Formats: sequence, structure tokens, C-alpha cells
Amino acid sequence: MQKKIAVINDIAGFGRCSISVSLPIISYLGIQCCPVPTSIFSNHTGYPHFFFDDYTDRMPEYIDNWKWLGLFFDGIATGFLGSAKQIQIVEEFIHEFAGEGTQIIIDPVMGDNGRLYSTYNEEMCREMKKLISRADIITPNLTECCRLTNTAYRESGWKKKELYCMAEELSAQGPEKVVITGIKQGEFIANYVYERTGKNQETVKEPRWIRTHRVGTERSGTGDVFAAVIAADAVNGVAFDKSVRKASGFVRKCILKSIELDIPRTDGVCFEEILYQLKRD
Repeated sequence: MQKKIAVINDIAGFGRCSISVSLPIISYLGIQCCPVPTSIFSNHTGYPHFFFDDYTDRMPEYIDNWKWLGLFFDGIATGFLGSAKQIQIVEEFIHEFAGEGTQIIIDPVMGDNGRLYSTYNEEMCREMKKLISRADIITPNLTECCRLTNTAYRESGWKKKELYCMAEELSAQGPEKVVITGIKQGEFIANYVYERTGKNQETVKEPRWIRTHRVGTERSGTGDVFAAVIAADAVNGVAFDKSVRKASGFVRKCILKSIELDIPRTDGVCFEEILYQLKRD
């Protein structure tokens, strides 16, 4: 049977982010993508005006109908969650729909550049710490990693030992695989890959740096592109370090293509133009 991933995130009609990114990428990689919307946006919040509909109160009834259908998912992936209640709903969703072989991929979308997003508060941070304990894979950026480990943030100058300690602390809470993304290293952007293996996940593989040359400027949705590739590859059984290399390389290609086509930064990356390259990697 075809594999299925439930993606719990918001839907933005314009701007290439969230489920609007995850659905085509996961589908192209041969997996049925089943969205659970947390909210509906006409376009993402990087634009001066947008329509917004909070879906929190509708989520339980939506999910109850999936229970009635007796659905099972090979993967469950989460993105931005807008409230402590939504994080709790996701915890219940995992309890209900995850089986022995289900891959749980949590992207703890909490902040960037050393700051939490304006919608985040201390209660949500506590709930997110609980949620990542249910994950097999987490993909925090450097800001989120520091927040989840109570580590002081700085933009650069990170040593391997420091990153190892943070990744180890996060992994000890539950996830066997951790990738810390968006680490600035001069002309490079690095991802730090930590993975426990073995019958009881008792062995730590040699952590790896996976670096790509920095190109262009920051764009909306690149984290969603990265996380979608990681989620699909996890369900497809792709080795974790290979998947991180593939995802980071694809994001770079998307940025370059967007620069070539003069796509506005707010419009995200035009991954559609080069989606076919994902099956080459």
C-alpha cells in the first residue's frame, strides 16, 4: 500500500510556505500527504495584509472523522503551531494515529535570529518541550535549539562540543535524530547532524557537519521545504545524513532559481521549477 504522512500545519494560499510547500514535495516523493490544517491564511504574515481563520476549535472534529475511518499513518509531521492548545491536540493526534513503525517528525517552529516569534509564550515553550519527546526526528534551527536547551544564543562561533552537548540533550528527551539547522559559518550555512542507532538506539554515530555555500538572502518557506524533504525521506527509509544533505542542497538550488527568476523574497522559493531534481539526489 502507498505510504501516508499526516502534515499538521497551517495553509497559506499564497507565499509558498507551510502545507502549500509540504503537500507537493511529499507527494512528488511518492507519499500520500494528508493535511491537518491549524489555520487558514490568504497569504503568509510577511505581507502587510492577510486573511486569517484560526482552525483550533475545528481540529478535534476534523480529526475525529479520521478516527472513524480507522486511518493509520507511516509518518506524522508538524510545522508551526499557534497555541498551547494546538500543541496539545498534536500530542493527542500522535497518541491516536502513530503505530510502531510511524515516523514522527517535529519541526519546532518557535523563532529565528535569536528571538521567539511574537505569537510564542512560555506556556507554548513548555508544551513544545513535551512534544519533542514524542518525536523520532526534530529539525530545530539554532534559535530553537538554544531555547529548548536553555542555552544562551549567539549568531556564530559555535564549537563542535557545544553543538554536540545541545543535540545530545535534545536527543535524551526522546528523538533519535536531531539536525540543528541554519548555523552561520562565514561563507557557509551548516547543519549539524546527530543520530543514535543500534537496537536500542544506544550508539551515537559520529556527528556530521553538512555545509552549503550561502546564497542570496533569507526567504519565507525554506524551512518548510527542508522539513518536507526530511519527512518524506524518513518514511521512504533514506539514511538521515543523506537526507539532510539532499534537503539542504535542494533549498540552495531553490534559492538560486528564485534569484534567477527575480522572485520577490516574500514569495518564497520557486521549488516547482526544479522539483524534478529531488529524485536525482
